[in-house]
Amino acid sequence: MHLVGIDEARLGAAVDELGDDNAFSSVADVTDEDAVARSVAAGVERYGRFDVVVSNAGISGEVAPIVEYPSEVFSRTLAVHVLGAFHVLKHTIPHITDGGSVIITSSVVGLIGPPGVAAYVAAKHAQVGLMRTAAKELAPRRIRVNTMHPGPTSTPFQDDIEMRATQLPRDEAAQAFDQMIPLGRHTTPEEIAHGMLYLAADESAMVTSHRLSIDGGMSG
Repeated sequence: MHLVGIDEARLGAAVDELGDDNAFSSVADVTDEDAVARSVAAGVERYGRFDVVVSNAGISGEVAPIVEYPSEVFSRTLAVHVLGAFHVLKHTIPHITDGGSVIITSSVVGLIGPPGVAAYVAAKHAQVGLMRTAAKELAPRRIRVNTMHPGPTSTPFQDDIEMRATQLPRDEAAQAFDQMIPLGRHTTPEEIAHGMLYLAADESAMVTSHRLSIDGGMSG
C-alpha cells in the first residue's frame, strides 16, 4: 500500500501500524501537480504498478450562504477536491493494471444540494463528472472508475462541519444531523471501508461509472 498525504507524522504512524513490508508513504499536496507526479513515481519505483487507486483528499470549506462565501475558500475547496482528483488520475492511470479499480471519494452532497456549503457541494458534484469521463476512457482497459458517497460519518472531519453548520455542541449537532437521515444514525468508517473493499475487489468487475451511496437513505 502506498499512502500519500500532507501530514508526515500521521503517514508515518500508519506505515508503522501496517508494517514496512506492507506499506510506505509519500508527502504531497494533491493541488501541486509536481508533488503528485513525484509521489506516483515513488510508488511505481517501489511496486511497479497500481492495482487500486483511491482519491480521497478533501477539505470542508466554509459554512456560509453564497452571497457571503469567500471566493478564495471556494477556489481552494474546488482545487483540493477536483483538481486534486484530476492530478491523481492523470499521473496514476498510465500505471494502473488492466482490470484495476479507481475510487474517488465524493459525498452524499455530491448527490444533493444542502444550503450553506456551496463549494463543498459543487466540488463533490464535479468529482462525479470527472469519474464518468474517466470510466468511459478507461473501459477499454477494463479499469472501473466509481465514486463513493458517504453520508454523515462519525469522524472529526464531519464533527467540525456539523458544529459549524448548526452552531451546536458536538453531540447535539450529531443528533440534529441524525434527524436528516432516514435510517436515523451516522454511518461508521467501517461501513464505508466495506464499500471501498467491494469497489476495489474483483467482485465489482462489472461496476463502473457508478455512484455508490452509503448514506442511510439521505440522498434517496
